[in-house]
Amino acid sequence: MSSDGFTTCLWFDGDAEDAANFYVSVFKDSGIGAVTRYPEGAHQPAGTVLTVEFTANGQKFVALNGGPEFRFTEAISFQITCEDQEEVDHYWTTLTEGGGQEGPCGWLKDRFGVSWQVVPRRLEEMFRDPDPARVARANKAMMSMGKLDIAALEQAYAGR
Repeated sequence: MSSDGFTTCLWFDGDAEDAANFYVSVFKDSGIGAVTRYPEGAHQPAGTVLTVEFTANGQKFVALNGGPEFRFTEAISFQITCEDQEEVDHYWTTLTEGGGQEGPCGWLKDRFGVSWQVVPRRLEEMFRDPDPARVARANKAMMSMGKLDIAALEQAYAGR
């Protein structure tokens, strides 16, 4: 039985190394590990990158250049819990730069098509409130936003 936890494999079509380098630049506690290359006779040219092991925010990943057969969808996303608006703004801006797409309710896609949820910890706290009216107001405000605005969420939550 493995005690190493999980490693998430992300399938790319030729840009696994670029993606791994990008994610390592975005998050703390990150780094590139082993890089493997396609051998002679494979379905990709010999010597091109097959996999890149990397750690992002302490989590283990493998970026795989598997080809065009599979694409990312919103059915899988990575949630980033942020402590304050500065952190929300940082991740939102950094992950959408270079061709990423802003989405609703704190969701976005980066330039590689990977979906992210950039969520303030405070919103998670609001949603656990036992008062359904306060939760509903916070939810309604969130549903009207792209990038989440903590001050506006707080106002809605408080009924202002």
